[in-house]
Amino acid sequence: MGNTSAHGENYLNHEKGLWSWLTTVDHKRIGLMYMITVMTFFFIGGIMALLLRLELFAPNTVQGVGQVLKNGDIYNQVLTYHGAIMVFMVIVPGIPAILGNFFLPIHLGAKDVAFPKINLLSWYCFMAGAALAIATFFTHKIDTGWTFYTPYSIRTGTATVLMVLGAFIMGMSSVLTGLNFIVTVHKLRAPGMTMHRMPLFVWALYSTAILQMLATPVLAITLLLLAAEKIFGVGIFDPALGGDPVLFQHFFWFYSHPAVYIMILPAMGIVSELISTFSRKVIFGYTAIAYSSLGIAAVSFFVWGHHMFVSGQSATAGIIFSFITMLVGVPTAIKMFNWVATLYKGSISFESPMLYALGFLFLFAIGGVTGIMLAVLPIDVHFHDTYFVVAHFHYVMVGGTLMALMGGFYYWFPKMFGKMFNESLARLSFVFIFIGFNVTFFPQFVLGAMGMPRRYFDYIPAYENLNKISTVGSWLILTGFLIGLYTIVQGIRKGEKAPMNPWGAKTLEWQTSSPPPHFNFDVEPVVTAGPYEYR
Repeated sequence: MGNTSAHGENYLNHEKGLWSWLTTVDHKRIGLMYMITVMTFFFIGGIMALLLRLELFAPNTVQGVGQVLKNGDIYNQVLTYHGAIMVFMVIVPGIPAILGNFFLPIHLGAKDVAFPKINLLSWYCFMAGAALAIATFFTHKIDTGWTFYTPYSIRTGTATVLMVLGAFIMGMSSVLTGLNFIVTVHKLRAPGMTMHRMPLFVWALYSTAILQMLATPVLAITLLLLAAEKIFGVGIFDPALGGDPVLFQHFFWFYSHPAVYIMILPAMGIVSELISTFSRKVIFGYTAIAYSSLGIAAVSFFVWGHHMFVSGQSATAGIIFSFITMLVGVPTAIKMFNWVATLYKGSISFESPMLYALGFLFLFAIGGVTGIMLAVLPIDVHFHDTYFVVAHFHYVMVGGTLMALMGGFYYWFPKMFGKMFNESLARLSFVFIFIGFNVTFFPQFVLGAMGMPRRYFDYIPAYENLNKISTVGSWLILTGFLIGLYTIVQGIRKGEKAPMNPWGAKTLEWQTSSPPPHFNFDVEPVVTAGPYEYR
């Protein structure tokens, strides 16, 4: 059989021209298209975050007139777009759509995902939904917050319907991706690739896909009901029409808490790969980590009520939801213990992907512990709707998901592009992001404990010093990501040619050329041992 990759042909140059990209069914090219769009939305959402932090740098000296944003209405709009963009267009799709699309079939020894054309359709659904959501910025804007809480989202004159329809279509993209991953895992594994030989990243994506398939339709129906109520005046959530706003909260959080794990489970899969590779050790407790992903996915459907401790639900329901929420800590702690056990006595090398993995462990531990605190009823009543919740959420989502995404991207960069990046710049980027993140969000735990409410345009002088520290931290994060962007662009343009396996990893993607050929492997691989059975 001819070795096409030996002659310089790979997925990047297999076909040429913009049209070949827009009509491609190659999972690797679709992963890159997701990468470009997600990075673009991350930039837009990041600008919104910087505007919010600049506004909160100091309290307003003139009542109703902002430091940077003119008034509270504009502040609420920027806050809504920041949240909606970062959740629905960056963190939820980020790892599955980019790294999952690119590497899941290669990890399994397959030529592509099970339904390549549906995979392309999922990207177009994502783009269409995002375009609708962004279009609201140029019409009536939206100021409901990313949660679209009723009855305000129904009564407001802003573009709620267009935004929720955009989120609905992006949800279709998520469902299609999840369907593709589940069928690919079950039907397209290479000979010898049993379920218990799959990389832990695949196990994490598989668990995430189950959540995408089961939870996303609930949000889709909820958003359609909200749109129908706003357009036709049907009484579902608005008390003035005979509806119940707490019902919306039940529906919304029944999806949105599993969505937290849609965001974090793929990150955990990446961390498992990074820690094993850069410790030069077999992962400790492979089976426990694999099944703990499924355990987290299962329990996540039963904890939504902890968002509603102060909504008037019964004391019995509050106690049950509190207990089940703490139960999520068990499979999560299994992962943390096994990662630390893998590091123990390992031959650890501190390349930039490993730095992001270790950063993940530190930040996610803080996010997880504060999550357990918020599961305790009396503590949650005090911290509810304060900056403590903002800090907790960002430690889990940004400190967890984005840290792992950056680590995974640097880890697989040589395989994706066949080039090496500047390691010193990548480490410098990590230092700025890690320090900046803690400087930004740790003071917000204190602000929350002091009682500063979230989503507020202004605040009393007692909160000023900590807010200034937090804003300075956001500038450090910006610096880190700009250095990271420069590192990536320079690596793609001028990086040295990457060896086939620069990290000495054992998973299947490192057994093919860099960049991979169009069909991933010149010869179908036959798996005789899992990546964690030898090292």
